[in-house]
Amino acid sequence: MADDAAETAGATRSGFVALIGPTNAGKSTLVNRLVGAKVSIVSHKVQTTRAIVRGIAIHDNAQIVFMDTPGIFKPRRRLDRAMVTSAWGGAKDADLIMLLIDSERGLRGDAEAILEGLKDVHQPKILVLNKIDRVKREDLLALAAAANEKIAFDQTFMISAENGSGCDDLMNYLAKTLPEGPWYYPEDQISDLPMRQLAAEITREKLFLRLHQELPYSSHVETEKWEERKDGSVRIEQVIYVERDSQKKIALGKGGETIKAISSASRRELSEILEQPVHLFLFVKVRENWGDDPERFREMGLDFPH
Repeated sequence: MADDAAETAGATRSGFVALIGPTNAGKSTLVNRLVGAKVSIVSHKVQTTRAIVRGIAIHDNAQIVFMDTPGIFKPRRRLDRAMVTSAWGGAKDADLIMLLIDSERGLRGDAEAILEGLKDVHQPKILVLNKIDRVKREDLLALAAAANEKIAFDQTFMISAENGSGCDDLMNYLAKTLPEGPWYYPEDQISDLPMRQLAAEITREKLFLRLHQELPYSSHVETEKWEERKDGSVRIEQVIYVERDSQKKIALGKGGETIKAISSASRRELSEILEQPVHLFLFVKVRENWGDDPERFREMGLDFPH
């Protein structure tokens, strides 16, 4: 009997947790916080996560694989439709679903529609209210009650992804709740996103931060060359695709100053992540209507909606 208890205590657990929610609820910030590293790009622009990014965390004897899905919103363009389909697909593939709601915005807009959609999803579901440091306690309790009236969540957590408040309780719950079984990934792996794609995502984030007004969603970054050099450094060539010449001028900036700033911010972060010197070369190319090109969707890990 004592042996059985010891065995159970030492049993490993593992599973996939789909993080869904409206755009800009703080999903990427939360995944980065729980994994302890930057696996998902964070930008104040909505809809920056385009495909499902997996961040991998170890907590106690559990390996928790977070699926940071694109924000769910009302799709208007083909790219939007692909992102929303990808998000719901991710939810249906997970062991557990975590709905993240921005406490300040509450159940307005897309949050209502997501709660409706969740009625057809049968996995265990938990509710996570984010940004609690900005909302009065009685408002938080009212919000939790309103959401639980629509769907009976197994558990409700109140957290701040920004400062980490409440995140330990959340991780303890996930580590206990996921099914017993072997780990899916090596212990030191924090993401299943290939390095080339992660590098492209980091440059795309810098592009967003720098040009969030002028160049909304008509840009896409691809890593075209990755060369490990004898001196221990890496040479990376990336192409920023835009849809029009006028956008190319914006991305380059006067005298090339914008592209230089983006390149240097991206290079610094890549050097930290890779722990080796990085030589980064960025090129801007016009590819009209790339948003209607099936090949670009495959690059982003999305199915092309017909």
